[in-house]
Amino acid sequence: MFYVDKELHMKYLLILFCFTLSFGVCQANNTNSDLANIKQAMMLAVESSQVTDSLYTELSSRNSPSPLILAYTGTLEALKAKHSWNPYQKVKYVAKSQKTLEKALRIEPSNLEIRFMRFSIQHFTPAFLGYSKELTEDRQMIIKQFIKKNFGQADAAFRSSIAKFMITSDRCSPEEVKLLRNYI
Repeated sequence: MFYVDKELHMKYLLILFCFTLSFGVCQANNTNSDLANIKQAMMLAVESSQVTDSLYTELSSRNSPSPLILAYTGTLEALKAKHSWNPYQKVKYVAKSQKTLEKALRIEPSNLEIRFMRFSIQHFTPAFLGYSKELTEDRQMIIKQFIKKNFGQADAAFRSSIAKFMITSDRCSPEEVKLLRNYI
């Protein structure tokens, strides 16, 4: 599903993203250690289909998950696509991932972290599949949150990792890049 160079980029992104998030927001329904454990497992899930499957089973079975947990579940669905060898299953998992992330965004449409997760997945999904339609919307919302300095509890390291990725994605205007450089 992902091109070889994009796959390496995705691994780097998810590892960096999960590492920096481990210092970030904790939702009310989750303890600090629970969220930290999820984020550590996410780093392993990038390379391991077994960890992906195990963590996905655990998160998807939760009653009333927070929007952030929903977003992690959606990210894991995208990782299931990455780990699958079957092209049909890859497309099926990407479609499911997008629905899960959309559900999280309906609850918290301005959440920088959730927007970034969806943006990064859609960035690496081949456009011909039709699952990259919200890239512009997500980019605009991410930039808007940077302009408003509406970061929630996301720390400087997390903001820096988002800014770096957004710049290297080559999807931002020169003005947006200039704004984002202030957070690196």
